[in-house]
Amino acid sequence: MTASDSYQHTADDFKNNQEVRWCPGCGNHAILNAVRKALAQLDIPREKFVFVSGIGCSSRFPYYMNTYGFHGIHGRAAAIASGICIANPGLSVWQITGDGDALAIGGNHFIHVIRRNIDMNILLFNNQIYGMTKGQYSPTSGKGLVTRTSPFGTIEEPFSVGELVMGGRGSFFARATDYNISLSTEIYVEAARHRGCSVVEVLQNCVIFNDGIHDLMTGREVRDERTIILRHGEAMIFGREKDRGLMLDGFKLKVVKIGENGISAGDILVHDAKEPDPAIHYLLAGMRYPDHPLALGVIRSVDGKTYEDELEEQITDIRRDAEIKSVDDLLNSEPVWEAGH
Repeated sequence: MTASDSYQHTADDFKNNQEVRWCPGCGNHAILNAVRKALAQLDIPREKFVFVSGIGCSSRFPYYMNTYGFHGIHGRAAAIASGICIANPGLSVWQITGDGDALAIGGNHFIHVIRRNIDMNILLFNNQIYGMTKGQYSPTSGKGLVTRTSPFGTIEEPFSVGELVMGGRGSFFARATDYNISLSTEIYVEAARHRGCSVVEVLQNCVIFNDGIHDLMTGREVRDERTIILRHGEAMIFGREKDRGLMLDGFKLKVVKIGENGISAGDILVHDAKEPDPAIHYLLAGMRYPDHPLALGVIRSVDGKTYEDELEEQITDIRRDAEIKSVDDLLNSEPVWEAGH
């Protein structure tokens, strides 16, 4: 959402007097800083922001924001946030959740709020582990991961958050990392300005129970070669020397080297986040090393009517055509009897 009036904020305006009680080195600290920076750019009055959470380390988030907040129960943040959005569409509503909270007990709420396209922003912190409850595997844990509840390695296939959003007919999906505050801030601003349900998967590090889980793709020494930052209207080029890119090979994406086999920069795919057909966005969201780079940035951002828009239109249409428009009309409608003495 956006506001018509001008409101000047700084990131410090969204700080409060609460002690931030996450582990030293937890990726959540950087995410918190990036969100505060993003909100300062949105030209929205501070009292219009609401942060809603469920249960988990990420769900402490509302306590550390100088905004309205609601700490819900496990997996139910999406239901609470949905009600807030529908009751008061003028608010900027943010759901803060984790891979366990959103995709396990909250899985049904997650997919349905996406398909309804309710105008809210979901930040899903994905550390591929249950951190607050001491290191059990989660719905996004990689197959074979050894944890306290999978001592011989989990045998389950993990969810891909982006592919799940595409399957739910999502209108906005982006992927950020905890360490890149500049990119994260940019993504959160775009998510907030999107009219509809925005989902941002944030690759977050749990230093206690799953330290370095994303390093294979996002580690300092390898991230240039193993990730690609997508921006609408720009060619999908990556690499330390900006000499690699993405092309279509039939119905699949393939990595090519610019300058080899007659391939030039002009042959590389240009990212179109606004394309209504989700096919290419699905492929981009599902890319993984070693076959492909991991896609970061806004992968999909498609305009469309929100649930609130559709609901308001339906109510208006019903009221216009209805014979009974108020309680008085109902009480005075036929048939009416006068009780005898």
